Amino acid sequence: MLQTASGIESRVQQKLGGNPTSVDSIVVGKGNEVKMKPGQHLLIVNQLYPYTVQFKEDPNRGHVGTKRRQPASEERENDKKASSIKVARPAERVASSVNNAESTLTIETTGHWSLGLKASMQDPKMQIYKDERVVVIKDKYPKARYHWLVLPWESIPSLKALHGEHCDLLRHMQQVADKMIQQCKDASSLRFRSGYHAIPSMSPLTLFSSHVHLHVISQDFDSPCLKNKKHWNSFTTDYFIESQDVIQMLEKNGRVTVKEGAGELLKQPLSCHVCHKELPTLPRLKDHLKSHFP
Repeated sequence: MLQTASGIESRVQQKLGGNPTSVDSIVVGKGNEVKMKPGQHLLIVNQLYPYTVQFKEDPNRGHVGTKRRQPASEERENDKKASSIKVARPAERVASSVNNAESTLTIETTGHWSLGLKASMQDPKMQIYKDERVVVIKDKYPKARYHWLVLPWESIPSLKALHGEHCDLLRHMQQVADKMIQQCKDASSLRFRSGYHAIPSMSPLTLFSSHVHLHVISQDFDSPCLKNKKHWNSFTTDYFIESQDVIQMLEKNGRVTVKEGAGELLKQPLSCHVCHKELPTLPRLKDHLKSHFP
């Protein structure tokens, strides 16, 4: 909760977790308050998402005297306005006009997976491999028995942001993926694929772009997290671009070309990726897969 007092300074109080919030370099811990002044940065999730909060001075402030009590109807209106304020975009300033002595600004958070992705790659508990160039984590919502993500430390928002100089990095990511597969105890009985989604997922708040990541996934697709047609088609159609194909495009053209209308591939009929039989529903498809992957 971020509370603004007379538009001059604010107090930040938030539960301290694995990825603490801080005001500049001061960590906001459980049970204590940190005064926040105009121009300081509110850093959320280990400084991954900085916000600058700007306060407007109350023109009526500074006069010594008895504070005027607002009518109940006016107070209710102010409370309604305060509760509707949303989180701002990074580096964007939030102008908060304060008409009464105290008001409340609630910073809402989202559980969207793309935000958790960037937090997870920084969390030692989530890391199953890391070196100076990449980190590997388990997908939080795996779509198969084995589903890992290989992420570069370098921030790359999408395949379209890749260029020729990234060839070596992507080759390294594939080498790490191959090691993960070789070390898997079921590698001899399961087939794996390594690749990228054609279109990266975005936060619904459009605050943060995605982060390029290489999916390493077993082809059994035996997981309760595989819930809809979009999930299935994102891994079994051309929406899923093989890692080697991405590397070859970079080597040949210096960029990655994503086909127009790639998003329409997610709407294709459900079809078994082994025998290509079409099934009417995902439960029927998952039951059918048991014949291929006991």
